[in-house]
Amino acid sequence: MASKISARSERIVRAHRLEFRLDEQTKGLIKRAAQLERRKVSDYCLTAIVEAARRTIAEHETLNLSDRDRAAFFEAMINPPEPGKRLARAFAEHSRRVGA
Repeated sequence: MASKISARSERIVRAHRLEFRLDEQTKGLIKRAAQLERRKVSDYCLTAIVEAARRTIAEHETLNLSDRDRAAFFEAMINPPEPGKRLARAFAEHSRRVGA
């Protein structure tokens, strides 16, 4: 049976489990942190894991450019260079194969 809890004013059904083992010192650390925030250990851990996962995904999906790189990117978007010989041949080959 899936347990239901209230999180951020929404009813969320938690039907899946994520289990792992940890040493006593780490468990004590987590329990103490959860107590300080007056939260259940599972809620504290879930929140921390979700925040870490979101940060990791954002770090891998976000492209940070220097001012110089950003300027070069926008310049290429606004004023794209003419295609080189190899790219022109690739387009021609694609058109020949696809018929477009």
